[in-house]
Amino acid sequence: MENKTIKVLDTTLRDGEQTPGVALNPDEKLELAKALDDLGVDIIEAGSAITSKGEREAIRRISREGLNAEICTYARGLKTDVDAALECDVDSVFVVVPTSDIHLKHKLKKSRTQLKEMMTETIQHARDHGLIVELGAEDATRTDLEFLKEVFQVGVEQGAERVCVCDTVGVMMPEQTQELFSDLTQTLEVPVTAHCHDDFGVGTANTIAAVRGGAREVHVTVSGLGERAGNAALEEVALALTKFYEYETNVDLKKVYGVSKLVERITGLPVPPTKAIVGDNAFSHEAGIHTHGVLSRPSTYEPISPEMVGQKRRLVFGKHVGSHAIKSELEKRGLKPNGEQLEEIFAKIKELGDRGKLVTDAEWTAIVDEVMGRTLEKIVELEELTVTSGNKVTPTASVKIKFQDKDFTESGVGVGPVDAVINAIRKVVEEISSIKLQEYHVDAISGGTDAMVSVVVKLTDGKRIITSRGSSGDIIMASVQAVLNGVNRLLWDKKLGGGA
Repeated sequence: MENKTIKVLDTTLRDGEQTPGVALNPDEKLELAKALDDLGVDIIEAGSAITSKGEREAIRRISREGLNAEICTYARGLKTDVDAALECDVDSVFVVVPTSDIHLKHKLKKSRTQLKEMMTETIQHARDHGLIVELGAEDATRTDLEFLKEVFQVGVEQGAERVCVCDTVGVMMPEQTQELFSDLTQTLEVPVTAHCHDDFGVGTANTIAAVRGGAREVHVTVSGLGERAGNAALEEVALALTKFYEYETNVDLKKVYGVSKLVERITGLPVPPTKAIVGDNAFSHEAGIHTHGVLSRPSTYEPISPEMVGQKRRLVFGKHVGSHAIKSELEKRGLKPNGEQLEEIFAKIKELGDRGKLVTDAEWTAIVDEVMGRTLEKIVELEELTVTSGNKVTPTASVKIKFQDKDFTESGVGVGPVDAVINAIRKVVEEISSIKLQEYHVDAISGGTDAMVSVVVKLTDGKRIITSRGSSGDIIMASVQAVLNGVNRLLWDKKLGGGA
């Protein structure tokens, strides 16, 4: 009987960290590794041990954490790389050797015979020291097929337990990928694995095609991070295999959105709103006819329920919004507008949208409060703010915030004064509530010396995600306003029993 369970090797901590601008310290790597293990990935490629002392420390800490996943490190076809891996107590090494003529000639500068000799020594060295070996052929999809088979066969004879086809520059198309894997899996007696890049936007499609061709392990990264256009995305591959094909993985799909947000926070790389499955717009609806349909029956415009991947449905209010969405959201918050009020709210939101404005939660609720005669109580208020910054001075901020007749004082440091202020406020907010800051960005800056700065933040209380805005001639005050406006909105809605 064919094995329908596909192993997942996550390389966010190695190939994902090779994304330009991303550098993870040992604490961050360990936090992500624990999250990946909890997610259910089978193998965690924790890094490349030969890279640096700090990298080896991170991999060693992950190896000693007692995780369920197999812990792996990347190694070139060199015994020194295996020695570095042995220092880290890993379970396995992903030994990667270039196999295409272009790589052999211009990068490795070795002949095919020399490559096989080097690879043989490396695999033997790793096996002699008890490591599991997965042999990867770099640029395999531009390698002469007979030579590729020869490399893999030699590797298996030396003890490699898995072999990996690396579509290093993403040049395969899905039908070619399936044909290649079908050929290789009939030839080789060990599992064949797929490592696909997304240079032409088919990383996920190629990975699925590889599985259909016989691959029994896939290499992926959270949110598709990686060099250039990135790697096949873990969440896309895992969902597609189980949704459209009769395969299984050990990935807990309900946790993929949470892990994606963690990776976003730690790497500092925002997930595009339109990113499949984990993007904030993946289950967001604004257009009137779409919103009406999804409220009547979610499957009209949602291929899966957002809860399946740990997401939530969001109704976005802008110039495309319909009255059904507005009425539904108001009722969800425990409000019952009459026909005249509903029409006025609808008209004001349309007007904002026509002016090209982002209708944030704060603006939407301000309209509702005005039309329905509600007064937003300032549950949390800024009492004092002190910021210190300058050359050779670590930016530091101190805030005093009033909440329920009590004063809370906290300080924070940051890479700049705004970061320090946000960190100080974050400490207070998380001390008095379950609200967390998810995202911060400067939305718009007007021209001139008296420029107005508009700051937009996303906050969540675990049940809702809201967007709030603050505007001021001072970016620090705009930031404070944005956060506190959002906090007050969430606390006010909770007090009224709404905000589901």
